[in-house]
Amino acid sequence: MKCLLYGALSAVALWAGLGCGIGAAAGPVREAALPEPPREWVDTAMPSSAGRTIHVPAGGDLQDALDEARPGDVITLAAGAVYRGPFTLSNKKSGTGWITIQTDALDKLPPPGTRVSPSQASLMPTLISRKSHGVVTADKGAHHYRFIGLEVRPEEGAYIYSLLWFGQNKERSLEELPHHIVVDRCYLHGDPKKGSRRGVALNGRHLAVIDSHLSDFKEVGADSQAIMGWAGSGPFKIVNNRLEAAAEPINFGGGDPSIRDLVPSDIEIRHNHMTKPLSWKHGEPGYDGSSWAVKNLFELKNARRVVIDGNVLEHNWEHAQNGFAVLFTVRNQDGTAPWSAIEDVRFTNNIVRHSGSGLNLIGHDDNHPPDRTVQTKRILVKNNLWEDIGGTRWGGRGILFQVLWGTSDVVIEDNTGMQTGSVIHSEGPPHTAFVFRRNVMPHNEWGIFGRDAGTGIRALEAYFPGAVVTGNIFAGGDSLLYPSGNRFVDSAGDLLSTNAKAGNYRPAASKQDGGVGEGEQAGVDISALCQALGPLRSLAGMCQTPVAEAQSRPSTER
Repeated sequence: MKCLLYGALSAVALWAGLGCGIGAAAGPVREAALPEPPREWVDTAMPSSAGRTIHVPAGGDLQDALDEARPGDVITLAAGAVYRGPFTLSNKKSGTGWITIQTDALDKLPPPGTRVSPSQASLMPTLISRKSHGVVTADKGAHHYRFIGLEVRPEEGAYIYSLLWFGQNKERSLEELPHHIVVDRCYLHGDPKKGSRRGVALNGRHLAVIDSHLSDFKEVGADSQAIMGWAGSGPFKIVNNRLEAAAEPINFGGGDPSIRDLVPSDIEIRHNHMTKPLSWKHGEPGYDGSSWAVKNLFELKNARRVVIDGNVLEHNWEHAQNGFAVLFTVRNQDGTAPWSAIEDVRFTNNIVRHSGSGLNLIGHDDNHPPDRTVQTKRILVKNNLWEDIGGTRWGGRGILFQVLWGTSDVVIEDNTGMQTGSVIHSEGPPHTAFVFRRNVMPHNEWGIFGRDAGTGIRALEAYFPGAVVTGNIFAGGDSLLYPSGNRFVDSAGDLLSTNAKAGNYRPAASKQDGGVGEGEQAGVDISALCQALGPLRSLAGMCQTPVAEAQSRPSTER
């Protein structure tokens, strides 16, 4: 491929050591490698209880019960009673089995696998504290605790850093990390007026949050999360929760681990509803006048072998950041963890909607020299619906995919986007082994765009040398600016066989001109998406129509 340079020579070429312009091809083109799946999974099956039952009545001492309990015991708490902490989980040195802390009205709660809601709080005992460091913390090596059917919150008017704090980044080895702790069908929330920084800190091994409701995690001038992990090795499981937080409902990374070379790994994230209340947004009906720092819906800064499948992410706007819903942005946060990495990530079968922009993906931490983080690589973004991205309501630039600073082995395929800005925006060093295949979206003004390069082939030669870009369908745009094998239609109305409100996000024909093969379809497979959403199907209108069943096609899961 010949060397191309459009516009002024930028620092990008100097950064990459390129003598003939931005993104010149170097070496043979190779096929993109796919992500490695998790090596371990968290088992959240209900444990048997072969020990004693210890009941702590209203006004009783829960900490004494926790200290007295042996593995295999069950601690029951009175529904509706309040237990004032903080509480500490100790490392039990002998015995086998789990210590379960649960409501005494467990038989009235939904069964395992069903999410609880605030309406069921009267069936739950409440754990509270005024201490800012947390309501429940875990000693080094604390293990095999399960919480079922509890409400956890700050004492009224108090601010808490993390309601449940499993691992405080003071551990110096994997053996010291707390492990095998499950939060099951619990209701965690910050103070409605003061907020709280975090619901659960997952800094251990074999930790899970399932079937729970986490809300009111918010702060002015600082990040807040429903769930965050930065100093634990994993595996982690976050399944079937409603998660509300101003900055990020879920975030991994964002602090340097005290254990050298630690990367949170083997992470399963399914069937979660990640959102922000519109009462936090200026200009919306019911706006409460708050100014919580709003950033994203999901973020990875240091993570490896992650599956994010069958989730709904919605309501994110430009405020404390530029409005991207999903970030895979590797960060050596405090400058002492150059091993930080984002590798082997599968983002599949999700709905992302009502946001200023879509996905922001970077190959290196642009706050540090390129050798101070590991290159981002092996990322699969497949069969997702990106709906209502950009526009005046949400702010941002309406970019569907922003790919920056030299990634490797990124595959984006079978997505449907309804965005107002660019399809792809890129700048920084070039990317290797990039695939953009069978996606459906409006082209808008810039389409696939590279800074100082332009649109289409120029952007691809500059930033994605040797990329596979085929089988895509654009509404608008000029086919002469793009590689062959892609199709262009006049408008979004021509793009979809029915309008989006009817739930059909697939193109009108099964065989498209310009490279989509016989029997293949571009865009999101609604049938596969609805199946993956599981308990969240009711949030997706297209899953309630015959269209969802009529659009089934053979699976191409990789």
